[in-house]
Amino acid sequence: MLIELEKVAKFPGSPWLAQIRTPFGRTTVRWCGDQTAEPGEYHVEWTVDEDIVWGRNAEPAADSGPGVRPGGHCIVLRGQLNPTEDGAAVLDFDGSLILLDLADPLPDGVAGTWVELFIEREKIALYPYEL
Repeated sequence: MLIELEKVAKFPGSPWLAQIRTPFGRTTVRWCGDQTAEPGEYHVEWTVDEDIVWGRNAEPAADSGPGVRPGGHCIVLRGQLNPTEDGAAVLDFDGSLILLDLADPLPDGVAGTWVELFIEREKIALYPYEL
């Protein structure tokens, strides 16, 4: 996914954080790239290191379309959720696919719907890459 990096900073007791902008929202997220990265456009891969539990950190979205926003101590991602054959799931986040681990199978009727994920800030990260 192409994002606009606004700045990278580190606060005491926290990982490196990036303030980013996407076409559908802004947030601050853990940055796993060069800590001296200059503002500008970067291709990134999103990773989520938290099991998805329907009804706890995943729920139906009120709106359709991709979205990202801060949500207190978490980051809220909105995308289309689909299970995989091996018991995991994939969030289609504006064409970028984020692989997710599920604690339990998804409820019937959830596949392909718009959902919001509420992921703890420390459990989501961006990894920049070059094409």
